[in-house]
Amino acid sequence: MKIVQNIQKAGQAIMQKAIVHAPDRYVTGGKPDPLASSDDALIGAPIARLDGPAKVRGEARYAAEFPLDGMVYAALVYSTVARGRIVSIDSEAAQAAPGVVLVLSHQNAPKMAPPPVLMREPLGGSGDALPVFQDDQVHWNGQPVALVLADTQEQADYAAGLVRVRYEAIDAVTTMEAARAAGIEVGSFMGQPLQDTVGDAEAALAGAAHRVDAVYRTPRHNHNAIELHALTVAWAGDLLRIHDATQALANTAFTLAKVFGIDQEQVHVTSPFVGGGFGGKLVWQHHILAAAAARVAGRPVRMMLSREGVYRVAGGRAPTEQRVAIGADRDGRFTSLIHSGVTVMTAHNAFPEPFIHNAQASYAAGAIKLEVQKVNMDMLANVAMRAPGESVGSFALESAVDELAEQLGIDPIVLRRRNEPVQDPTKGTPFSSRHLIEAYRAGAQAFGWQDRHVAPGRRLEGEWLVGLGCASAVFPYYRMDGGAARIVMGRDGHIAVTVAGHEMGMGTATAQTQLCAARFGLPLEKVSFAYGDSKMPGMVMAGGSQQTAAIAAAVKAAHEAMCAELLKLAGRDSPLAGLRAEQVGSRDGGLYKLEDSGRWESYAAILARAGRDHVEVTAEAPAAQESLHWSMHSYGAIFCEARVNVVTGEPRVTRLLGSFDCGRILNPKTAASQLRGGMVMGLGAALMEETHFDGRNGRIANPSLSEYHVPAHLDVPQIDVMWLDIPDPHAPAGMRGIGEIGITGTMAAIANAIYNACGKRVRELPITLDKLM
Repeated sequence: MKIVQNIQKAGQAIMQKAIVHAPDRYVTGGKPDPLASSDDALIGAPIARLDGPAKVRGEARYAAEFPLDGMVYAALVYSTVARGRIVSIDSEAAQAAPGVVLVLSHQNAPKMAPPPVLMREPLGGSGDALPVFQDDQVHWNGQPVALVLADTQEQADYAAGLVRVRYEAIDAVTTMEAARAAGIEVGSFMGQPLQDTVGDAEAALAGAAHRVDAVYRTPRHNHNAIELHALTVAWAGDLLRIHDATQALANTAFTLAKVFGIDQEQVHVTSPFVGGGFGGKLVWQHHILAAAAARVAGRPVRMMLSREGVYRVAGGRAPTEQRVAIGADRDGRFTSLIHSGVTVMTAHNAFPEPFIHNAQASYAAGAIKLEVQKVNMDMLANVAMRAPGESVGSFALESAVDELAEQLGIDPIVLRRRNEPVQDPTKGTPFSSRHLIEAYRAGAQAFGWQDRHVAPGRRLEGEWLVGLGCASAVFPYYRMDGGAARIVMGRDGHIAVTVAGHEMGMGTATAQTQLCAARFGLPLEKVSFAYGDSKMPGMVMAGGSQQTAAIAAAVKAAHEAMCAELLKLAGRDSPLAGLRAEQVGSRDGGLYKLEDSGRWESYAAILARAGRDHVEVTAEAPAAQESLHWSMHSYGAIFCEARVNVVTGEPRVTRLLGSFDCGRILNPKTAASQLRGGMVMGLGAALMEETHFDGRNGRIANPSLSEYHVPAHLDVPQIDVMWLDIPDPHAPAGMRGIGEIGITGTMAAIANAIYNACGKRVRELPITLDKLM
């Protein structure tokens, strides 16, 4: 098996090199998408969310809002030791409690296979690879050890509190020091080692005229989507039906099929509305347990985790310890860039926090050394959390750049401009489209950067010291393979587009309806867009800010297939007779010859002449080659005004502005919401968010929003966003991702502004008043 895997890896490496060196015209994205430069009024229109009225009226059903006949409710019992074995489970009192239907544990659970883990198998969707309720082993403090089903949620919760579990604890690895002692190795992300080397960076650093060399630390973070993790599940024979809160439909179906030993087609997952995902709405042990309990009890099951349950069962962002060292000559040009450090994960997951991603593409440097090492702890498996790697990595990198700018006596923006690369610094590939300097220029003017005092602590307003800071944001463009779309065109010219996509609050239905309407030259009301069902075409995950591009590429392929079908139906009497699909485009509800707009015919006329009520096509997106051939990223310049109280040390952010280069913006209303939302999360991470992990017993000590602080309305200042709206010629419709670029760079901009305000450099998040006193 290993030999086969090695051969496959070698083949993939050869193919990737071939794509890098191939002529542009042979690579996906080599020919610009016509929509990238289209003047269609729907591209860039600030259309309100099409699903907004349904949400306001309470008609949009979420995973825990599907009533099923005979449904029972589930509650979990969590372990209280970090490592060990279960000696006994006393469930007698729970089983005798009112309304209880079942108490499930490893003693009576059905046989289930370990779940395929995310990032290790192509469609793996589980946060960890541990078998569930198959033995007496405990792997983390908070692991589910029993489940109770009852007629009401209150009865299930009460009975769960009656279950008594005895453990035999063994020594657990619950501190960074113990984890380091147990072994450290280079992490791997998406099958590639998190390691890059160009020249001898350590030697270049030692010989640099100016240098900074510091360690930055970021804490654990937990997911706190407004919708709790939930699902409603039922069996019909060997068919498993799930209403889920997920951002990975196909992965969920595949993972649960493997666990229960059935075909993927026997698992039907729907998820039309999700109240926030951010990387955490994947398959966790509560999914497997709810499905297992439903099978044993023979009744539908609803499980909604409590807020504490989310902290116990669904992983979040791992802590990091990062060294950033930059050497520069007397003019401030980087001669050395080192970004390395350690992050934490478990032995049963595959997600080291990839905090070097920004450094791979941000700055030109004579020598570069990048590396992420990982250690294992006995804890809940960590997982992606909005901009995994880029968010916390940019805090360290962009703080170090700010420190070097002060040492050199150079404006931080000037220093960044001076080290702007002309090609990808580590891969050597050309940039597809990079306008970060223009974003800085526009943002600095709008923000009033010229009013910044060079020396810290110079601006005092009452009892508040005021400072300005900035930071760069870089987030890679992704488009995962597997996108597909089905389009049905009716005789009236209406099209129904179907894609297994996700709506987690970002406005998927709205943006994609706009895009499809523009692609087919139709008004908005002539397009319907269906999504959120694993039975629909495609395997599109809502992650990596790639869903819009993945769906756009699939719809583009389906449009080409539809054009070919319509031309077959057009016949000899059509103005389009004799034309091929690549010779036509869409406008005004029909097809036209690209080089002769007078040769046009409506969709309705083509179908009527052919005697067809409708025509249907399904197409897959082409292989995602563009990001191998070009260096493709979204970019941003984040500006912050912060205040520090001279009496209490309290920090406050009073202004934020983000100036972005994300390709073409499809809908400015939904885009602004995404960008602002990311910046709010960055503010929370900078000033307050921290999971308190008790190193004595491996337990999360603040599993609630009363103790784990996130920004409230009064914490969030005025946030302005702007963008260049320059299409990327190699991306579908000229667009790149916007979902995660907002959080990237925001933490560093805040830290740099706080330093400019009071002169105290904080290298460990969150920046709380005790660190500023």
